[in-house]
Amino acid sequence: MDKQGFTTGIVHGDRIAGTEHGALRQSVHTSVQYGFERVEDLIGVFQGTKKGGFNYARQGTPTTAALERKLTSLEEGVGTVCFSTGMAAITATFLTLLRAGDHLVSSRYVFGNTNSLFGTLRALGIEVTTVDACNADDVKNAIRPNTRMVFVETIANPGTQIPDLQGIGEVCRERGIAYVVDNTITSPALFKPKAVGASLVINSLTKTIAGHGAALGGAVTDTGLFDWSAYPNIADDYRRSAAKEQGLLQIRKKGLRDMGASLSSEQAHSISMGAETLALRMKQSSDNALALAQFLEGHQAIGKVFYPGLKSHPQYEVAQALFKGASWLLSFELLNADRMIEVVNALQLPVKATGLGDTRTLIIPVAPTIFFEAGPQTRKAMGISDGMLRLSAGIEDIDDLIADFAQALKLAA
Repeated sequence: MDKQGFTTGIVHGDRIAGTEHGALRQSVHTSVQYGFERVEDLIGVFQGTKKGGFNYARQGTPTTAALERKLTSLEEGVGTVCFSTGMAAITATFLTLLRAGDHLVSSRYVFGNTNSLFGTLRALGIEVTTVDACNADDVKNAIRPNTRMVFVETIANPGTQIPDLQGIGEVCRERGIAYVVDNTITSPALFKPKAVGASLVINSLTKTIAGHGAALGGAVTDTGLFDWSAYPNIADDYRRSAAKEQGLLQIRKKGLRDMGASLSSEQAHSISMGAETLALRMKQSSDNALALAQFLEGHQAIGKVFYPGLKSHPQYEVAQALFKGASWLLSFELLNADRMIEVVNALQLPVKATGLGDTRTLIIPVAPTIFFEAGPQTRKAMGISDGMLRLSAGIEDIDDLIADFAQALKLAA
């Protein structure tokens, strides 16, 4: 059969790959240990000479492997490793591929916990420089002889800044530097980082791909574009594998097996089911976010609106050129920030909660919660004001959402 469409491939992927007893989805395999008729096969799984076998659930199960195949297909990669959370996937990538004395260049506009992780890296002797990645020259100028990796997010949380993804990809290719792109907010439904030369793609499966707020998970996908044979930090044990497998193999062995942040089969199954409606949810939530952003931008009580789908957004043209939609994340500021708490409490549909990428609309004041620990200096550098509100648009009927915001904003006068 010719190449299938995006959703068709997700919905029928398990069945076509083969399942037990004609099941439409991969079964939930809860076994921790896996036995073999021949000890030679057990040895082969441990040594990596027997492909497709399982020995201990910490490194994966048939259920997590099915999800990994699905994610690899979605990101058009050569392999994927799943983790228990998105932060576990990011941490494993950094800690297994970087060493003391190495240098990491990152966008300064990153998720709060990722920013906190940079402090841990620095304490371990890994240098981290954060720059305005909206300008590829800023990334280029930050590169040093010991720079091993560049890290960016496709759309920054919460300020919605978009890096010069294409330009940074060209810089990394010219310099032979690993290019790691967090695709969580856009997801492969809206954008595939492989198109801009990404080496590794990270997704917090908890959010866009699962989409229902009922399962934690993360994943790292290798696009196959990076030459790991030239990367100095691959351990000798993994040099025996093909060059395109070495980076991901080290992440699986050192980041998953040794660190233990394994995704359970139950969570993998839940994420896999959520992924079936990924494209449908992304269209609805992106449409809702745009309509809300346009409504808020035209409201007299609103000072600023941050959403890549608005023509007023600094990277609007980049979003139009690269993304199939502007996703569900938007932020805004009230002209009268003193009324922020009162307005949020008056909203009836948006859930006052942390988290992103849910079917329900979620809202949270940024500075006193998710970026409180970062401190005022870091918040200022990231463009986060004390009155910023972050919204994750859900899939509700847009007329209901707009009506709810209209009544609540009456309190902002």
